[in-house]
Amino acid sequence: MTPTLQVMLLIDADNVSADVIEQAVQRTMDEYGAIHVRRAYCNAEMAVNRQALFKRLSVRPMVNLSAGKNSTDIALSVDAIDLAIAERPDVVVLVSSDSDFAPLVIRLREKGCRVCGIGQQGKTGEETVGIYDTFMDLAHHGSSNSGVKPAARTAAAKKTASAKSAGAKTARAKTAATATTATVPAAKKAPARKTARKTAAKAPAPQPPQPEPPSEAAEFILQAAPALRSGKDVPLNDVAKALRTAGLLGKHGSSLKLFDKLTAEFAVMQHPDRIRWTGAPTP
Repeated sequence: MTPTLQVMLLIDADNVSADVIEQAVQRTMDEYGAIHVRRAYCNAEMAVNRQALFKRLSVRPMVNLSAGKNSTDIALSVDAIDLAIAERPDVVVLVSSDSDFAPLVIRLREKGCRVCGIGQQGKTGEETVGIYDTFMDLAHHGSSNSGVKPAARTAAAKKTASAKSAGAKTARAKTAATATTATVPAAKKAPARKTARKTAAKAPAPQPPQPEPPSEAAEFILQAAPALRSGKDVPLNDVAKALRTAGLLGKHGSSLKLFDKLTAEFAVMQHPDRIRWTGAPTP
């Protein structure tokens, strides 16, 4: 019996379409029969938009909270080396049309891995194809768009059109009302003004402003470490462990550097090291 190869599939989800991701998973399954590690690297917005797709394909999203150029590529590369050392895969499949992964491909090959590439047709240059042991270019068919089904997009378009039509009717009604008001004698306008003043006097007092909802990056952190939602100080070490477990922080990543970029929503206290979410609602 032929032993099953250990296969690792790493996806640059910021670089290829949802349709190509789905094809890549299926092609890899057809080729090797099993995929032992399935990870997609992307920013927070992409993770939210494609969460249904990732769940259906059993792909683990690795959310990159940094905003720097090529930060997702760097996160994928660092993780790939860690996994190559820890998991010892036979085959690594990289899904990206980016040529920046050449150093990673060479290093993985030195680790004894066969490195295969899958890219999106029309986005992949010749210099990218040549660095892999094998490379497959997949055409984007437009059947997927960030995990949203065509029927849903059609319904959304109809809703938008309906809203525009309703807005146009409202505008016409306001224009007609203005024209009618202009023809009413001054004697008849006075009662209307009194009624308006009475209505204003009965209007409820303005409500206090509601707290802003957490940003997408903060929401991922709060889901991983729900103790932060209380607004109380939480040990920073406990939060860092929770973020690593959820895949939001690398094995050797610094939680302090992460929260330095989110000072508008999180406050870090030192001695002892603790952290608090500043967006919690006031009791």
